[in-house]
Amino acid sequence: MINVMIVFGTRPEAIKLLPIIKELEKRKETNPIVCITAQHREMLDQILTEFKITPHYDLNIMKNGQTLSEMTAKILTRLDGVIKEAKPDIILVHGDTTTTFVSSLVAYYNTIPIAHIEAGLRTYNKYAPYPEEMNRQMVSVLADLHFSPTVIAKNNLLQEHKNLNDIYVTGNTAIDALKLTVKQEKVLDDGKKILLLTTHRRENLGSSMKNIFRAIKRIAEEFKDEIKVIYPIHKNPIIRDIAKNVIADQENIEIIEPLDVIEFHNLINQSYLILTDSGGIQEEAPALGKPVLVLRNITERPEGIEAGTLKLVGTDEEKIYSETKKLLVNKEEYDKMSNSINPYGDGLASKRIVDTIIERFENRKN
Repeated sequence: MINVMIVFGTRPEAIKLLPIIKELEKRKETNPIVCITAQHREMLDQILTEFKITPHYDLNIMKNGQTLSEMTAKILTRLDGVIKEAKPDIILVHGDTTTTFVSSLVAYYNTIPIAHIEAGLRTYNKYAPYPEEMNRQMVSVLADLHFSPTVIAKNNLLQEHKNLNDIYVTGNTAIDALKLTVKQEKVLDDGKKILLLTTHRRENLGSSMKNIFRAIKRIAEEFKDEIKVIYPIHKNPIIRDIAKNVIADQENIEIIEPLDVIEFHNLINQSYLILTDSGGIQEEAPALGKPVLVLRNITERPEGIEAGTLKLVGTDEEKIYSETKKLLVNKEEYDKMSNSINPYGDGLASKRIVDTIIERFENRKN
């Protein structure tokens, strides 16, 4: 059997790796070894419990207020011993977190092949998103297999002189995950349109986040009888302070604690419109026919912009306000976005990834 170690540490990684773990468990050729860093502790544990995934290894690095450097050092030293004990044949990492980059580095130090899921996303701005952009670029330098969600991502890797034979366009596993989580019945229906807000990016902390909240508050006031804004707030105390000062007193803005993945995906499905600076939601919401206003100045997911499922609105208060209002009052504009074809895949990415890993190892034996 092929010993496949999957290393992850955050909630978004877990959501997108979940269907791959399930696919690996089904195959007689593969033995999945789950290792978590717990870069996010509470939110990660929710998903593991919900989907009955018991990690073989838990590095438990989470500590409030730790720096990126401290996090990096902990993963570097703790994962090394785990790899030496588990002796994986290949290590799978996902996306762009500190866990992803450092795990790839430790795998390289131990001469273990690295497969990068969601490879090739780029802004080519090293501080946007920060530190994610450089994490994913550095992982691409180390990786042996690149599983790209789209042709654009593949072309980014080719421009960086990665080997064509090591790049596979698979679609995004975020779409696979929706099959496991979304229920079709509607449970929230008080006659108001739900606007789902998520914002947590490091580069948006401070004045940019205040701009976002001010714009949302204006929309909530203007359409108070027609909409309800639901905001699952991030654990970061800085974000909570800003939200408390700007939007907490608005009656039709509901600030709630972070949801588990099933609740969150179903909230997306019940929403009319999504406003987010998240990455994964830019892929998930269009798969459910929901327009997305991206609260960032640049995105590593240009496919959605080109397809018309996403619109980049940045963090300018007036721009956020006007673009949100347009989708609330202009049905034609709304339908154009909601009916656009999602460019991120057909829900079979995990199968393609596992098929490829098995095939590569069989070819190596032959």
